[in-house]
Amino acid sequence: MTAILPSYVQGEWWTPADASTGVDVRDASTGEPVCRVSTDGLDLGAALAFARTAGQRSLGELTFHQRAVLLKQFAQALTARKQELYDLSKRAGSTERDSLNDVDGGIGVLFTYSSKGRRELPDGSVYLDGPVEVLSKDGSFLGRHVYTRLPGVAVQINAFNFPMWGALEKFAPAFLAGVPTLVKPATPTAYIAEAWVRILVETGLLPDGSLQLVSGSVPDLFAHLRLGDLVGFTGSASTAERLRAHDSVQTGGVRFTSETDSINASVLGPDATPGTPEFDAYVRQLMVELTTKAGQKCTAIRRAIVPAASVDALVEAVRARIAERVVIGDPHAPSVTMGPVVSLEQREEVLRSVAALEAAGGRLLLGSTEPPQVVHADGSTGVAERGAFLEPLLIGFTDASASAAHEVEAFGPVASVLPYSTVDEAADLVGRGGGSLVTSVATNDPGVAATLLARTAAYNGRLLFLDRDDARTSTGHGAPVPHLVHGGPGRAGGGEELGGMRAVLHHMQRTALQGSPEMLTALTGVWHQGAASRSDRHPFRKSLAELAIGDQVVSGSRVVTLDDIETFAHFTGDLFYAHMDEEAAAANPFFPGRVAHGYLLVSWAAGLFVDPEPGPVLANYGLENLRFVTPVSPGDEIRVVLTAKQITPRETDEYGEVRWDAVIRNQNDELVASYDVLTLVAKEPAEAAS
Repeated sequence: MTAILPSYVQGEWWTPADASTGVDVRDASTGEPVCRVSTDGLDLGAALAFARTAGQRSLGELTFHQRAVLLKQFAQALTARKQELYDLSKRAGSTERDSLNDVDGGIGVLFTYSSKGRRELPDGSVYLDGPVEVLSKDGSFLGRHVYTRLPGVAVQINAFNFPMWGALEKFAPAFLAGVPTLVKPATPTAYIAEAWVRILVETGLLPDGSLQLVSGSVPDLFAHLRLGDLVGFTGSASTAERLRAHDSVQTGGVRFTSETDSINASVLGPDATPGTPEFDAYVRQLMVELTTKAGQKCTAIRRAIVPAASVDALVEAVRARIAERVVIGDPHAPSVTMGPVVSLEQREEVLRSVAALEAAGGRLLLGSTEPPQVVHADGSTGVAERGAFLEPLLIGFTDASASAAHEVEAFGPVASVLPYSTVDEAADLVGRGGGSLVTSVATNDPGVAATLLARTAAYNGRLLFLDRDDARTSTGHGAPVPHLVHGGPGRAGGGEELGGMRAVLHHMQRTALQGSPEMLTALTGVWHQGAASRSDRHPFRKSLAELAIGDQVVSGSRVVTLDDIETFAHFTGDLFYAHMDEEAAAANPFFPGRVAHGYLLVSWAAGLFVDPEPGPVLANYGLENLRFVTPVSPGDEIRVVLTAKQITPRETDEYGEVRWDAVIRNQNDELVASYDVLTLVAKEPAEAAS
């Protein structure tokens, strides 16, 4: 690991011709050299071109579902070798508990997007956004919004603190969208990024050009970017501002998203006094945020906003918990629970920030800036002489409005304690951070929570409300989850797309399509009213291999009688007056008199279109978008038209999902009800499967 760290570009591992160039990376605990990092001679333009050609081509040949299956296989490959990643991460100061956030967190992102991709995306390449817009009276001209993938490359510039999770939270949605990725890790932990990329390359599963790694600086990167490319940056606000000002972003159409400095807050509610479950949960959470990754987390608590009367009790409770739980030292020693910051340079940067906070009126309430006693890799103890070690530090302010407390981020095991008198004052202090990734609130009072929601939501990407009911199950203040937005306004960078399907759609372009039902059906893979249909044999007799979009069954009619309505009412217990009381129903502005139950009509519709014999249709698993439009009175007739609307094979199963367009009309051809029926259908006919 003391040689030049390779990059992976254009399908090959690459190192500079001159091994003497580069930047040294050292072990955070011992100062021993780990590797050198250099991109001297790397053709970055060629790497980006390779992504736009080979990467776009290989990913474009796959559907959403096929990409989702690959994400699961990537996660499994990393899981099988995660101990290697744990061991390597120790050199960057990460304990195995820290690696649960980074290594396991990154693997979890892959599993989550694999699952969400197969569950929430079609088995195709076009994603529909919202309902159809009918643009002509006769329905021959329609509009619809769709998402299609961007034609460029997703460039991901990552921070040193999460070389796996930080990269994979960006890679997974880009890959699922079908956009190739070029990863540029931060130098101090680039060797960990190289390791997980190497594991994925060795699987042989990566589509050509879908993932590249640049281990080192990229000074001319933005000069090679163009419309269709996008950049996801994690780092300092000053660097983000400089990159955002580049012509490629300002006028060249390159999408730029940043996650930057965030002076996150955590509010202890006025009801969360010492002895309450909320106070205890707050103490546990603050200790975790101070010590996990040695406080080097973009989501870590930087401002503990606490009722003035509880400050002393809080500090003492945190002191006791740290004394009981925290052992500082080299993560290679089994007893160590908190490692060093990533480098000596980072340690000096943290101490400069602490000095700035003290100069602004802060005073140390907990910890010391002197080198701490640490446990070495061999189990011996002594004062840290070479490693980048720091104690957890709490800095108290008498004046909670001191500007430095809301502007200076000590990116290490440091938090300021800010006293408040009223909930409104606490809310004001949260807002002074200028925009954060997350604020947490420990309270069991819904009124306090509601006030803080109303006053602080606009300043945060995420709010966590911690109470006695979720204290044990909460993922915690500093633990973003791939299902939800990770980003924040203002100082935090202004991004919010990295969460669930938002992250996938961030790598796609939304376009308004206009055309005929036939054309929109062909373009989207979803049948639209007015497009061609086929009624040969009953579609329930067809497997997915035989079924086609537009296959349809048109039922006969059924007369609705008063006896039917009363039988259904008494059988189900639904005696709502609109079905049972003529005078009361007639007085209702929506009904002409007694009417049939909507659910009776839907039940009868099933009886009208179902083919009852065993066949490829395996199960009905739901209805969506059900709307009742025209009331049905005794003596009216209903009929139903059922059309195969969307067919979604499941990559890993012997069946798929069919979405059917169901329309119920009366004898006057008026729309009675419309909805989607969801069924599971075998991929092959029974005789073929056997």
